[in-house]
Amino acid sequence: MTPIESKTKKSSSATAITLAALLLVVLLTCVPYLISIALAERPAQSTADASPIFGVTIPPGYKQWELIAPAEEAAPLDELRAVIGNQTAIDAYQAGKLPFPDGTILVKRAWKRQQSPEFASATIPGAATTVQVMVKDSKKYAATGGWGFGRFINGKPVDEAQHRTCFACHEARAKSRDYVFTRLAP
Repeated sequence: MTPIESKTKKSSSATAITLAALLLVVLLTCVPYLISIALAERPAQSTADASPIFGVTIPPGYKQWELIAPAEEAAPLDELRAVIGNQTAIDAYQAGKLPFPDGTILVKRAWKRQQSPEFASATIPGAATTVQVMVKDSKKYAATGGWGFGRFINGKPVDEAQHRTCFACHEARAKSRDYVFTRLAP
């Protein structure tokens, strides 16, 4: 190897090392920013928005889920209700599968019932009252039949005392149907 070739080889090695170090510095500088951007784009789930006892939150995008069944609650609540479910819930309902598989999420939306201004015999949804959520996780919620519960008013969870009543009501009335009241509407 000639002295010129040796000098060129050393220079190429030094350039490669310098470029590698520069690339490493750029990557280490950018990674925290990329991570913060990725985290900012995720929907935030604050523990303040989670139900006491169960830690259930209102699922993002739930308003676009498929209808399982409508319902009407008589006085004193006088509510119109719609139970909707994620795809896991819909698949289980359509297959007639009980118990529901882990990952099933059911959401009950409720509104005050009011008379339609156009049709005297019809009632329509008025002001929203609650959003209630059931999440199936047989390990996490083993003590409550595999279900976690959340009840929300204006997007905020109600108090712990109200959440303590959820499972007892479902256990007393719907244990044979995996603690779920709602049946798939025909």
